[in-house]
Amino acid sequence: MTFQASKPLLAVENLSVGFRSHEGMNSALRNVSFSIERGEIVAVVGESGSGKSVTSLTIMGLLSDNAVIEQGEIHFQPAQYRQDLLQLTPSEQRQIRGKEIAMIFQEPMTSLNPVLRIGDQLTEALLDHQICSKAEAHSKACDLLKQVHIADVDRVMKSYPDALSGGMRQRVMIALALTCDPQMLIADEPTTALDVTIQSRILKILKDLQAKRDMSVMFITHDMGVVAEVADKVVVMFRGEVVETGSVEEIFHRPQHPYTKALLAAVPKLGDMTDSYWPKPFELVGQPTLVGEQEHRTANYDGKPLLDVRGLKVYYPVRSGVLSRVRHEVHAVEQIDFSLWPGETLAIVGESGCGKSTTGRSLLRLIESQSESIHFQGKEISLYNEAKFKPIRREMQMVFQDPYASLNPRLTVGFSIAEPLLIHGLAKNLAEATPEVEKLLVSVGLKPEHAQRYPHEFSGGQRQRIAIARAMALKPKVIIADEAVSALDVSIQAQVINLMMDLQKQTGVAWIFISHDMAVVERIANRVAVMYLGNIVEFGSRQAVFNHPQHPYTRRLLDSVPIADPNLRKERQFDDSELPPSPMRPVGVEGTKLNYRKIAPEHWVAQSVDESLVV
Repeated sequence: MTFQASKPLLAVENLSVGFRSHEGMNSALRNVSFSIERGEIVAVVGESGSGKSVTSLTIMGLLSDNAVIEQGEIHFQPAQYRQDLLQLTPSEQRQIRGKEIAMIFQEPMTSLNPVLRIGDQLTEALLDHQICSKAEAHSKACDLLKQVHIADVDRVMKSYPDALSGGMRQRVMIALALTCDPQMLIADEPTTALDVTIQSRILKILKDLQAKRDMSVMFITHDMGVVAEVADKVVVMFRGEVVETGSVEEIFHRPQHPYTKALLAAVPKLGDMTDSYWPKPFELVGQPTLVGEQEHRTANYDGKPLLDVRGLKVYYPVRSGVLSRVRHEVHAVEQIDFSLWPGETLAIVGESGCGKSTTGRSLLRLIESQSESIHFQGKEISLYNEAKFKPIRREMQMVFQDPYASLNPRLTVGFSIAEPLLIHGLAKNLAEATPEVEKLLVSVGLKPEHAQRYPHEFSGGQRQRIAIARAMALKPKVIIADEAVSALDVSIQAQVINLMMDLQKQTGVAWIFISHDMAVVERIANRVAVMYLGNIVEFGSRQAVFNHPQHPYTRRLLDSVPIADPNLRKERQFDDSELPPSPMRPVGVEGTKLNYRKIAPEHWVAQSVDESLVV
């Protein structure tokens, strides 16, 4: 068939997909239909498990062996002809995949090859499709890394995926998808792991590339602010079906379906808490909150802090040379101090790679660190050996950033949640632990029968809820939540935040909330620490930091938050001067501990002698 300009680039028609399991056939998609025009950005939104990612995997020809395409057609129209992607042979699909249609996957750690260097993975598609020479491929890979805001390109090109933070891995995945200049890009939660400054830059890059190359983009996301910022058209999915389609203005200002209305109502908006000192739960649709009970006053600042950290630093060795000697160190965390009081939520925010996750992991000794002192419940624990530190792990739990990597794929999720109860003697056997497991699953929006399923049977957002339930099982004193709600759609995100607050009210648990979502931080945090290049550059009460930001980087963070209204889109400008300097230093070079200037009774900002901290 000859090319017709009126034809869409991609048309999905009456697509139905199911998955075989030991429970029978589970329907994932039912009669899904939508189209994407050439040069159009279409946002596909909906709850985790609604079928967004299954739709994208079907288009790419990457469904698992237990998937059954029951009916439907997917027509893709490159320059010369029209074809049904579902009728192509694996070899024909491989020729299109990556070159004509590329995809940014939701979980970068499971998508990047752990035994190949980043440089090899970035040049692989270019060489495989014989697009350019090896030298040209290397040059283009370096240029793409710079475009996605990665500093120290040479080091990253030689690194393996496990040496990079979650946000940096996601940026590598974006660069990887753009290597072959595809006609269509499928972006499955491409900015989930990124802080708002990098997110706004990536969105700008994607929009510029889309406009320059007339590229079509299928943008899968749960962030309605991002949808308002980039989309031309919106497809709303719910339980495997398309329930509403329309222009971005129609969906945001004149939604018709009840689910679309509920989705928009659950969107956290930066500025909602300007006049409130204490955190507040979200007001969920159909669940009104009494005005007198809204303020969340669980933090107890009368006594001593529950956790007091002084001079925490983490340096990663970097080997080089023929003998692979340690010649440099990456200063991931640079002599920081902070305290955590009972019942409070301390939010740590900043760019990916700034040291947020490293700080959380070092507290649980998951990575090697040094400190002047760490006091937990009044006891100095920094000198404890591993045997003496083990009971502390029951009191301090962690929800990891990548739920698929932290859940054992060979165990049912029910056993994964029950395992901490068995290890610490809170349940004698699995049967005794089952009622508590089912209660925890229900509390995070899942069903008791889900305990019998395995991690691969859940969506990314559902796996994150399972990880939260597991952390809650031991009722710890401190929970470190590393991007714990980043993979959740907004309606479930609001429920989980409220659940975290309920747990805090019932047990007095303290949260260290590591996040890039400033609107969520504004809702949940008592105090905020802003990190940049391994240093805390500003900290204080949430109201003080958000209402009166003093450090240039804090102001840039807040200015970068996408606004959930397409009429308020603003043109963002970036330049290379915003690229942060490399945190790598020669061995033996110690960083300088920052001094702070008191702005207000609960507000401090760094007085930096290092010009690199002046953003």
